[in-house]
Amino acid sequence: MGLRAMTHTVPAPASALLRFDRVGHRFGAVDVLHELSLDVRHGEFVALVGPSGCGKTTLLSLCSGWIQPTSGRVDRPARLRMVFQQDGLFPWLTVGENIHLGLRHLADDAERRRRGQTLLDLIGLQAFSNHYPHQLSGGMRQRVELARALGGDTDLLLLDEPFSSLDYLSRLKMRGELARLLREQPRTVVLVTHDIEEAAQLADRVLVLSERPARIRDEVTLDLPRPRDLTHPAVVRAVHRILTTLGLEHDADVAAASGREQK
Repeated sequence: MGLRAMTHTVPAPASALLRFDRVGHRFGAVDVLHELSLDVRHGEFVALVGPSGCGKTTLLSLCSGWIQPTSGRVDRPARLRMVFQQDGLFPWLTVGENIHLGLRHLADDAERRRRGQTLLDLIGLQAFSNHYPHQLSGGMRQRVELARALGGDTDLLLLDEPFSSLDYLSRLKMRGELARLLREQPRTVVLVTHDIEEAAQLADRVLVLSERPARIRDEVTLDLPRPRDLTHPAVVRAVHRILTTLGLEHDADVAAASGREQK
């Protein structure tokens, strides 16, 4: 059935991993979400974009179970991990020790060490196992954070602006790293981002939220391998459509012109 706006209750599809059924949430007198319904299927990568303050992070917190909806129902998997805007590495632990925290569900010490080494190899930081977070670049710390999250025995990965603190070139590199890691360690992913290009490069579907109280204004599907080239016509069209939906017509026209120049 896919992730989409609905105004009525329907049975959840067999393949749905995460489901919102007419979910509303308020902070005091502030109505943040109002009767928002969506489904996320197993193995999907879904991105949420929208105006600042529209409720994207609140929606992600509802996904995680950290907060409960004021109304409606959220069905989520029992096992999930979250990666934050600012990395959540423990500064007093080494890279290897931080990654091992994500493997604490493994009772066997030898298996935990083997999996930890596999994850270090996966992110290409074998030589930094004994380094502390302050000795790493921002991009390296985010790779460790992702490795720790992927190491867990989880079904759903929630990403809250994971690359926003990085410079532009580092963000481009990390998008490629994330796509590669997900090929090696598949997960269902929900990403909150302000970066329209990032959403179009990575997600199978992009959900465009309205101003608060948030509703789903548009759904953009990209049936392409990821990560995609920013100049790919489908990516340019997706960025143009998202910007237009958000009322940023000038930026949408620039994106469309850029795409035409690349042809």
